[in-house]
Amino acid sequence: MTLWTSAQIAEATDGIVRFDFEVSGLSIDTRSLQAGDLFVALKDARDGHDFIPAAMAAGAGGVLCETAPNGLPAVEVEESAAALEKLGLYARDNRQALRIGVTGSVGKTSVKDALAVMLTAFGSTHKSIKSFNNHFGVPITLATIPEVAEYAVLEMGMNHAGEMSKLSKLAKPQIAIINNVVGAHLAHFENVEGIADAKAEMIDGMEAGSILILNGDNEYTPRIRKKASAAKLKILTFGHSESDDVCIVSGASRSDGGDLICKIGEVSVSVQLSVAGEHWFMNAAACLAVAHAADLNLEKAARALQKIVPAPGRGDSYALKIDGKSITLIDESYNANPTSMRAAFSAAALRPGRKLAFLGDMYELGADELELHRGLAESIVEAGFERVFMAGECMRFLMGALPQPLRAGWSTKPQTLLTKLKGELRDGDIVLIKGSNASGVGIVAAQLKGEG
Repeated sequence: MTLWTSAQIAEATDGIVRFDFEVSGLSIDTRSLQAGDLFVALKDARDGHDFIPAAMAAGAGGVLCETAPNGLPAVEVEESAAALEKLGLYARDNRQALRIGVTGSVGKTSVKDALAVMLTAFGSTHKSIKSFNNHFGVPITLATIPEVAEYAVLEMGMNHAGEMSKLSKLAKPQIAIINNVVGAHLAHFENVEGIADAKAEMIDGMEAGSILILNGDNEYTPRIRKKASAAKLKILTFGHSESDDVCIVSGASRSDGGDLICKIGEVSVSVQLSVAGEHWFMNAAACLAVAHAADLNLEKAARALQKIVPAPGRGDSYALKIDGKSITLIDESYNANPTSMRAAFSAAALRPGRKLAFLGDMYELGADELELHRGLAESIVEAGFERVFMAGECMRFLMGALPQPLRAGWSTKPQTLLTKLKGELRDGDIVLIKGSNASGVGIVAAQLKGEG
């Protein structure tokens, strides 16, 4: 299916067509480019123009660039990054899809993916791939909205003040969720109130009458609500209070999921989840709030939520055979902060079997990072972990806070602990691997799965 013609690209970007072409997708990276994609040659850490030959060799349908090699199907523009934004803006204004923005300190990718699962039950749904949530990712998501899409779910992230405002003004979400506000990215903010204000920048791109969905359990929601009210947005909340528009009346966790009942107005809706952890109750409630905001059938939405599965590196589990021993690996290696760490510990606690944790440093926590690492000890003990392997400078402070029998080993480098981990495995063990993406624990997870 054609996503863009060269004529449309030129119209959207004020570019010049060198040779006519059509494309079915878009990429800024030759390593993931699919045949038929438009290759956008961006100048960032490296100059994308150097990779145009590789893009064409990989089957690119055309190129958006500042200087096109002779004879190639291309649209030339003055500045590639600006052109990518213009392409996204053109799609935003000329596609029919209802735009739903998702942000939050924790779990925004999981909520984005869950929303896409739910909305697919109602119509063609487009979503941000992976965690494409920054100044390149949001324009890419907009620019790849198909003409037939009825819903577009856009993840938006930030780690500095001002970033969310720019992204929201690009996307202009008609419905938006601020899933939560906790102490992530504290290295770039004076306090959590600063994070709340930065998340509230989602409001900057929303027109009066648009719907903002907020976490009723979060202590910073009243702060955000004031700004939303001043912008004349409609506000819905989800949480555990009867005053919330989507109220979680009850919830019961299982090792393989959970069951909850939500009350929405006078309607009670039952949801069965196939993903474990109480944090998923709030994620599901946030999704139902979107269904409510979009006037969708709530029972149908709840049934669709049963199909949610964890994204790679965000709680997906694997039955593995390691040196003749059968274990279950819970891969949470994509990212981490104190809140998501504790949620992962709680979810793992629901599983039967001896539990081992392999933990990497949490990044961007600011001046209190050592104390925040140390503070995980109590949750680890409460969750019933018997052995903990720790990798990274900050994790050394967690080691000192753990009871001696739980201290399985520490190193600055995760891979040096892999042999020690394998040596301690027993049949039936549950192994949780979690850390910030840059901590390197994902490499250990991949090696255990036979991917490294």
